Amino acid sequence: MKRCRLVFLTALLLSTLAAAQSAQPVPKKHSSGTSAKTAASPKMTNDDCLACHSDPTLTKDENGKPVSLHVDDAKFKNSVHSIYGCTDCHTGIKAYPHDPTPAKPVCATCHADQQAAYDHGIHAKAAAAGNTNVAKCQDCHGSVHEILPPSDPKSKVARANIPQTCGACHGQKFVMASGGMSSAPFTSYQQSVHGKAVAAGSDKAAVCTDCHGEHDILSATDPKSPINKFNVPATCGKCHSNIQQEYVKSIHGQAIARGNWQAPVCTDCHGIHTIKAPNDPNSTVASANVQNTCASCHGSVKLSNEFGVPGGRVASYLSSYHGMAEKVGSTTVANCASCHGVHNILPPGDPHSTVNHANLAKTCGQCHPGANDKFITSKVHLDGTAKADFGSKVIAFISRMYIWMIVVVIGGMVLHNLIVFRKKLILHRIGQPRILFRMTLGQRIQHLALLTSFFTLVLTGFALHYPSSWLAVIFVNELVRSYVHRIAGVVLIAVSLFHLWYVIKTPNGRRLIKDMLPDWKDIADARDAFRYYLGYSENRPMFGRFTYSEKMEYWALVWGMFVMAATGLMAWFKVGVGERVPGWWIDVAITIHWYEAVLATLAIIVWHLYGVMFDPDAYPMNWSWYDGKMSIEHYEHEHPLDMGAIEKAAGSTGEEAEPDKTVADEHEEKAGSHK
Repeated sequence: MKRCRLVFLTALLLSTLAAAQSAQPVPKKHSSGTSAKTAASPKMTNDDCLACHSDPTLTKDENGKPVSLHVDDAKFKNSVHSIYGCTDCHTGIKAYPHDPTPAKPVCATCHADQQAAYDHGIHAKAAAAGNTNVAKCQDCHGSVHEILPPSDPKSKVARANIPQTCGACHGQKFVMASGGMSSAPFTSYQQSVHGKAVAAGSDKAAVCTDCHGEHDILSATDPKSPINKFNVPATCGKCHSNIQQEYVKSIHGQAIARGNWQAPVCTDCHGIHTIKAPNDPNSTVASANVQNTCASCHGSVKLSNEFGVPGGRVASYLSSYHGMAEKVGSTTVANCASCHGVHNILPPGDPHSTVNHANLAKTCGQCHPGANDKFITSKVHLDGTAKADFGSKVIAFISRMYIWMIVVVIGGMVLHNLIVFRKKLILHRIGQPRILFRMTLGQRIQHLALLTSFFTLVLTGFALHYPSSWLAVIFVNELVRSYVHRIAGVVLIAVSLFHLWYVIKTPNGRRLIKDMLPDWKDIADARDAFRYYLGYSENRPMFGRFTYSEKMEYWALVWGMFVMAATGLMAWFKVGVGERVPGWWIDVAITIHWYEAVLATLAIIVWHLYGVMFDPDAYPMNWSWYDGKMSIEHYEHEHPLDMGAIEKAAGSTGEEAEPDKTVADEHEEKAGSHK
């Protein structure tokens, strides 16, 4: 009975609804052509949207570029936004087709606090200034339909992935260059102790957001920025709290608290993105590098001039045993941190300072067991200057006494030996009958001009390349040095041009070129010389007017003259040359000029001076460069095949021959050979 009653009531209700529906008037069509059914349709579901947007080929044109409108349903369901429907964000969409085109959803609708923080950061300010490469929400968090929570290891903002997320922009040179920045910090971070730890799986090592913040990233010059110099200790202290507590009590931490921006903070000693472990040899706080790190401040006179900090601390340390041992590679010798501490550095007057007089014995005892009050009276910073205490005055007196003693004693020895050497040179020169003319007066003048200009160029050139050496001091200043160098260069070129005229126009010059031409005998002579001097042969090779080594030297000189003159003129007149050739040509010329100068200098010292001075057959000197003469015995020993010169000298009285009466060789001696 009850069941029949229920069926009757249900039928009555349905008939009533049907009658009401039939009684309603038929609505008119919309002008747009959309049916009444569409206008009155319920809120669109995700399935309605995915009916089109699940198509991977669905795109739209935006600024001439196709933009994908595809939504991956599987990824969307795993995202943090999966609890919302499409129209919760795309509120302007009521039906299909979307006419007009709906506005893009704004993240700030739900994330107002994060958007407000972002608007204060450097990314938003750069975007406002017109930089189109600035990171926005989706650049960091990923596609809005695929955003994963930070706790998900696959999320772009998961802790382990943050360096790579930031590196997507900050690791790209062209992106950073558009904002006037460099990609080097990201590369440096990857090689740092933090970057390597994160890459190895650490969830505690610092990532970008730990130091720079998240949405409200500020410039280092902003007082509110966590990387502003005055905020760096607190920023590092979020992970290194114990060290921060030591630092804030130190002399450096107290100076920062007073607003002294010249005091060092964590990044001044450890680096910024390049921070490495202390046991890494490349770390700025590695044992071998500590003195250089401290010297960046304490080696400057600025601390003395502005804050009254005693100067010369680094130099005096380097003068001590500790400093010298450290420079030769000791890894156990005391450095700055060994005595003064690391993060807990305090002034000597502070009772807690490791270098306070009351604590010195304990500090020194770390390396010198048994150190007592007498031991600590010795100086660590050994500068040898007069101080108030008696020991320092004695050290200063002894230092000055020995400096003068060294100057007087060694100077006297040098003077004595020079006097003896000079007399022996004279006796050697006049003690042998030297009647064979090896060089004429004109040739000797060319040689002297070449010698003088060459060594002037060497000294002035090396003075520029080594500005801290004594060479730079002797030329007073750069203006003087540059003028002397150019004058010497002009003289060298002039001598070379004269020599070119000499070998073309004069008989002796033409004979010189003929005798200097290499031939097959030179190769055999070089082979036989090595066999003889190495003891494999008893027969010494017989040389003519010029040996193979003299020919090599002459043609090397000719080659070097062309190279040095050409590259030197390019460097001198770089503006004019730069108008005709690419700029890098001048850089190449300067490089060639330098290395050719080094090569030529070493060749003269090792090759030429040996033959003239240090060869036992010529020692202490072959005087032909001075007066043109050699003894017949010496010349016959060196050049036995030059019989013409030997026979002519044998009948000579040793007087300089009359010069040939020709215009081209007006000042040349008639007899002899030319070296």
